Amino acid sequence: MVKGTLRVIGVGQDIELRVVSFLTRARQVTDDVVFIDLGSEDETKILVEEIGCTLLETDENNLLNLTKVLNESNLEPVDNYLIINVNKEWSLREFPLHLNRSREGWDVYVGLVSDSGDVDNPSESILSESRFQHCSLSHNGLQELSKSPISCTAHDLSAALRVRIVQSTALPTLPQRESLATASRFAQLFMWMIQSRHPLFLFGIPGLVLFILGYRLSGGVVDTFTELTTESLGVTFATIAMTLFGLFAMMVALMLYIMGKQVEQIQAQYEWPNKE
Repeated sequence: MVKGTLRVIGVGQDIELRVVSFLTRARQVTDDVVFIDLGSEDETKILVEEIGCTLLETDENNLLNLTKVLNESNLEPVDNYLIINVNKEWSLREFPLHLNRSREGWDVYVGLVSDSGDVDNPSESILSESRFQHCSLSHNGLQELSKSPISCTAHDLSAALRVRIVQSTALPTLPQRESLATASRFAQLFMWMIQSRHPLFLFGIPGLVLFILGYRLSGGVVDTFTELTTESLGVTFATIAMTLFGLFAMMVALMLYIMGKQVEQIQAQYEWPNKE
């Protein structure tokens, strides 16, 4: 097993719902965690900076370009690099497997991904044109790839390096992913409501108004309708519904206000920066 400093590098775009879990898991292994953003338009980059990880940016998601970005950055060299493509095909449960690969002593270990089936000889694949899921590099391996031509294959790398290129099949896209994405949007909406500065105004005031109106109308219904008719039943049900909706809205406002205070306490406890 190889010993030495390890840097974990995540690569992704528009993964605000996954980047925090990835970075948190990576920081359990090493404090040296870097994220290379591919042009996110959501809050991915903001979350990376809030967590305190190094953020780099590039437009090309190919292995040779990524190694050049790392090599040309101001980061201090380390002994080992683990690069992971955090995308829909990747699962957090695969992280320990990739971590073990980084400890096997390979100078260049690349796990390629193909949607069309296996390739007879992955070592003949052009690295700049191949999709990869994870890559483990030594310092010498990083230097070699960063200086390699765009048409480079495994055979073009130095014979002094321990190189292995393997082909893995992409994980199937499950139908549940769409429902999970929808659920995550509801979760985002819920978190927005929790973190809203005025949940009492957003839900409390309308709820209070509905409750008072329902309460006042209920007295008028009792005095006005002395006989049980279709009209009286309709007005009665509408009054009850208005009162209950108002009461429910006030309860929601109070719960969101309390949960928002709890979130602020947790953020303060773990020194998590607040977004203004």
